[in-house]
Amino acid sequence: MQRLTIEDLKNIKEKHKATFALREGGYRAKVTVHMGTCGITVGAKDVMDALINEVKKNGLKDVTVGSAGCAGLCGREPIVTIEEIGKETIKYCDMNAEKMRKIVVAHLIEGKPVEDYALPHQKDLPFYNLQELRVLQNIWFMDPESLEEYIARDGYQAAAKALTQMTQEEIIKVVKDSGLRGRGGAGFPTGLKWEFASKVQSEVKFMLCNGDEGDPGAFMDRSVMEADPHSVIGGMIIGAKAIGAHQGYIYVRAEYPLAVKRLQIAIKQCYEAGLLGKNIFDSGFDFDLEIYQGAGAFVCGEETALMRSIEGKRGMPRPRPPFPAHKGLRDKPSVLNNVETLAQIPLIILNGAEWYKSIGTEKSTGTKVFCLAGAIKNVGLIEVPMGIPLRTIVYDIGGGMRGKKKFKAVQMGGPSGGCIPESLLGLPVTYEDIVKSGAIMGSGGMVFMDEDNCMVSVAKFFLGFTTDESCGKCVPCRVGTRILLDILTDICEGRGKEGDIETLEDLCKDIIAASLCGLGMTAPNPVLTTIRYFKDEYEAHIKDKWCVAGVCRDLCTFFIDEKLCKGCLACLRACPSKAIVGEKKKPHRIIQELCVHCRSCYDSCKFKSIKVLPAAAREASEAELLQLAGVATPTGV
Repeated sequence: MQRLTIEDLKNIKEKHKATFALREGGYRAKVTVHMGTCGITVGAKDVMDALINEVKKNGLKDVTVGSAGCAGLCGREPIVTIEEIGKETIKYCDMNAEKMRKIVVAHLIEGKPVEDYALPHQKDLPFYNLQELRVLQNIWFMDPESLEEYIARDGYQAAAKALTQMTQEEIIKVVKDSGLRGRGGAGFPTGLKWEFASKVQSEVKFMLCNGDEGDPGAFMDRSVMEADPHSVIGGMIIGAKAIGAHQGYIYVRAEYPLAVKRLQIAIKQCYEAGLLGKNIFDSGFDFDLEIYQGAGAFVCGEETALMRSIEGKRGMPRPRPPFPAHKGLRDKPSVLNNVETLAQIPLIILNGAEWYKSIGTEKSTGTKVFCLAGAIKNVGLIEVPMGIPLRTIVYDIGGGMRGKKKFKAVQMGGPSGGCIPESLLGLPVTYEDIVKSGAIMGSGGMVFMDEDNCMVSVAKFFLGFTTDESCGKCVPCRVGTRILLDILTDICEGRGKEGDIETLEDLCKDIIAASLCGLGMTAPNPVLTTIRYFKDEYEAHIKDKWCVAGVCRDLCTFFIDEKLCKGCLACLRACPSKAIVGEKKKPHRIIQELCVHCRSCYDSCKFKSIKVLPAAAREASEAELLQLAGVATPTGV
């Protein structure tokens, strides 16, 4: 590819302005197979192969086939989008090769969309129509391996403007005025971070991108890198100009092979087009960019640990000050922003600070990308205005809990975040309001829990993760989290004792006060928030030896209420120990001596006839079990 000029960018955009999906060339329809990791994992490649073969077999020369990133509704992948001139766009979900072949014939040849496979129109679907797409504006539509398609969507216009029309001070002022805060978790003002680094005198500076994303249930950054890698590169070029850096690194975990591949393609394209390297846009500004693949350590999400990892050292945080803006990678001034933050930058430079602030709140401007995971119906990737009520995300965009279960809590901020209960669903999603709840915004992962989740077990799960991932450098985190985990394990296994709750709270405060880095300081959040909002469950575990949710095996007795049992045999089939006996259409019974308390019967029952009783009930007679099931109430519940 020849070296691109600013005029070339305009010409490419003009060439594609007719319709992005249907390029000039006589196409009447474009079929896009969404091939993010979520789609590929469940068969999108088979769908693509079937589509290509069927289009070729039927001689549909006026139909063009393309690919794009995640379509948002990850739980309904593979998803295929069909766009036709003069007609509404249709998305088909839960696709496979056979469905694709039927759609080609019915929709593209006979002109009859297959309603059974189609999602409701986007304007009628809250999952889509309540979102505000900025960072994600390209990923549903654009071929991530096409530089031309990105340029046609204003790609690199912002970089050209920053490099040829703006000074360092002007770039930083626009970013500061926009109110953009770091989307990686801490929420530090991006423009202020850039300003600190720009004022340090040094011939060598580094612009860094954090694509590590180690939180369970989080895939925002991965999706952007896979589907719109050029937006990240564009943001890095602008940031490098602002701070005076000429070398950059994108730190990506090696477990993201598709993201790495797409970034490699994009970087190669940029070098070939003169968008990276020497004298970009004849501005006199040079910037080189490399990918560094991390080994998947959670602690390398912390900026100083990430920089040590790039240096080839063990990823461990160091004390601050000095801050990276003064002494970062290789002891040179460095700025680290996460993927989503950098993807916002070209939009701000191109459209201005006031445009960016037009949505969101005064202190939390713009939009935020979130991942919906766990017990939510619409598992997927969303982008919403800051300040949106949490309830809107749960029930409108998310569609509520699966199986009509009752919402219980949402874990925000990853394993270092906190659990927000139903009573706080009116909370606006802003940095300041989320912190007040005891959770943190984090990078944007939301893990939803329903009535069948034990909150003590949830805290134990997240503590297990942070304990395993502690780098071990400081005693409060290395030892403190292990002690927390041991106490939680005792509580979940029936060895909890009076005073454990107070011990947990005191130890959490000590870990927060004494840990070296932000990961250690926030590790106790799941414990503190579950005690704060679900203390009754801790008390039931300790005093009554009862896990009301039926999760902690050592604290559960399962009993079938004969009045509710329909004799459907579902629990009998699910039981691995043959502890359930009964005939079809007659009430079943659990033989307590054979029960292994695996909860399979509870999960399989559609009629809520399986009751969870305290562990002590295992020694009770059938008559006593029936009485307990009707009247028993644990302490504090």
